[in-house]
Amino acid sequence: MTTLGNVLKAAGYQTAMTGKWHLGQEAPLRPIDRGFDEFYGLLDGCCNFFNPAQPDPDFYNGGLVRHFAHNEETVTSFPENYYSTDAFTDHAIATLERYAGSGKPFFINLNYTAPHFPLHALPEDIARYRGKYHMGYERMRRDRYARQIESGLFDPNAVWLSAADTKESDFRYDNEIVPWEELDDETRRREEARMEVYAAMVDRMDQGIGRLMLALEQSGEADNTIVIFFSDNGGCASWPTGDVEPDFVDHNEGIPVGDGRGYEFVGKAWGWAQNAPFRRHKVWTYEGGIATPMIVRWPANVAAGTLTRQPGHVVDLMPTFLELAKGNYPETREGHDVPPMEGHSLIPILEGGRREAPAMGWALFHNYAWREGDRKIVFNRSRQEWELYDLSGDRAETRNLAPQNPTEVKRLVTAWWEWAERCGITKM
Repeated sequence: MTTLGNVLKAAGYQTAMTGKWHLGQEAPLRPIDRGFDEFYGLLDGCCNFFNPAQPDPDFYNGGLVRHFAHNEETVTSFPENYYSTDAFTDHAIATLERYAGSGKPFFINLNYTAPHFPLHALPEDIARYRGKYHMGYERMRRDRYARQIESGLFDPNAVWLSAADTKESDFRYDNEIVPWEELDDETRRREEARMEVYAAMVDRMDQGIGRLMLALEQSGEADNTIVIFFSDNGGCASWPTGDVEPDFVDHNEGIPVGDGRGYEFVGKAWGWAQNAPFRRHKVWTYEGGIATPMIVRWPANVAAGTLTRQPGHVVDLMPTFLELAKGNYPETREGHDVPPMEGHSLIPILEGGRREAPAMGWALFHNYAWREGDRKIVFNRSRQEWELYDLSGDRAETRNLAPQNPTEVKRLVTAWWEWAERCGITKM
């Protein structure tokens, strides 16, 4: 495999990564082994935001100690008042200032872990959101949808609010949304606190992005730099299940949500509600699990305030950046064949035009999807069946067209299998 770091470094760029890597902790799998000149951050999936050296609680991964590093050096101690979101911002800014002064082009990949669990936030950030979610997750979801319609983000004739999720199997990410009014007062207070802290974590990340953009302006390179922001999935509704849940409750008892001693999740219902108007959440391949907005700042080519609804995929970043850098994608790397690129350049869209939408595939935990144009099939692992949706008139996937279109479903499933086999996916 090759990375953006590999290809952009070969094209003459200075390269850096800050934040979450989660693709290997030892050579030759670290960022510095994969084309990045500079790295500071987490080589695991998540960690304590105030002290990344603190082991996970026993109920979560059995007390695993997360791996943190700066280039080749393992980092095992952190200063007082440390907060990883701020530390990632600080490192990205320092790297930007160093790279911008060298006269060479640069690529900086900043991967915040916020607002990933555990829910840890600074008190001053939490204070701004106290009482903001007293209405509960169902009302929040309806309010967000109303604002989306009012802003023109969605057409109310083509996108309407999907119903609450229902549990259909014992799959750990198949959640039942308990109505807010059925919760007791203590549970509601705890639920509110979870969303308040989650919002505070996003707020601190936003502050960091603002500081980074200011540093870019001050470097003199803002007009000549493309900045892209997006999330890797829809809202996360992870929750300890089965025998683990009592240990989770015991661990967090008496600890305020957001405190570094605790290990909290935003929860099933907020994770779903955040994805208004879509169905489901992270892990599922409905739009609620895979669709996120992407924001691009590129003053030379992208007019401020413009909006496109053309779809793209994370695999499109490689050909996009190579086109910008006038780089080449290698056929081999260190004596091994390199898989061909799956994506297609986003430049036509960014320059205000249109591109023919390529087919896109997804697979995670036996949830699958395939999209061609506005037609999309979804394999629901709980029901063990393929569904068909027309996203042009039903973006929230509320009307399954599969029963009336068996021939089309068969054709799209065949296309998904061809893609899956190419990607090494062999199980249903």
